[in-house]
Amino acid sequence: MVIDYKKIDLFGKSFIQKIVLQPPFKFAFPVSEQACFLYMHEGEMQYQSDDVHVNIPTNYSLFLNCINSGRQIHNAGSNSNGEIVIVTFHPDILKKIYERELPMLLQRPGSIISNLSSEKINNDFLIQKYIEGLLFYFENPSLVNDDILILKLKEIILLLSQTRNAESIQVILSQLFSPVTYTFKQIIEAHLFLQVGVEELARKANLSVSSFKREFAKLYSDTPANYIKTQRLEKAAELLLASGNRITDIAFNCGFNDLANFTKSFHDRYEVTPTNYRLKLKHKP
Repeated sequence: MVIDYKKIDLFGKSFIQKIVLQPPFKFAFPVSEQACFLYMHEGEMQYQSDDVHVNIPTNYSLFLNCINSGRQIHNAGSNSNGEIVIVTFHPDILKKIYERELPMLLQRPGSIISNLSSEKINNDFLIQKYIEGLLFYFENPSLVNDDILILKLKEIILLLSQTRNAESIQVILSQLFSPVTYTFKQIIEAHLFLQVGVEELARKANLSVSSFKREFAKLYSDTPANYIKTQRLEKAAELLLASGNRITDIAFNCGFNDLANFTKSFHDRYEVTPTNYRLKLKHKP
């Protein structure tokens, strides 16, 4: 239940909202061409998409693309009120304030293949201070004008670009300007030899881990862990013969982050160590 609601518009569209909610509450995001930064100022909320549930405690944030929605937030079991501050990103407004060139955070990263549509942002001191500044304008609406709001929009983009989540946020925001949906297979093939686990692959495919595993089994008739390990070992075997690179470098380049694990996995498959595999086949008549 909403017990208090305030908003500030920029160029006729909702820019900043402050919502105080009394539990139990639930809000479903409509499908719309915008992205939202939700900051949990007080209380705790839970974000739900498919069978994924993510808790957003006080001072944590959620960044969300609403182009493909079907997601919702609700209270996380607490009996206390929740206060959420929402900053909305409209692509037409962003284009208007960045007339010459969109900042890097709004441009699609060329080397990243991902359908990621949401990202949890941990407690960040600078973002806390930014939110305090926004709350000041809710208490002093006479001080608000378009120039100040444009500065606040540019400020949050700058702050987000400096968080540890910047890469994921860039993927999400850039979808507003160049919406590309990658196929499931494209995402898998692009990350086969990178040090990326099943959970991260599921995030990039915008699926829960269980849904990701079901889709994977349909397409590859195998588990993600087994298929990916097999592909990486086969690639490593090729590189052992085709290059003079160090075994450690080959292991890392094929997606293994631990040499001991690579050596054991390689021996389990080929019944020989990587070193002996290289020596044995190179000297084979």
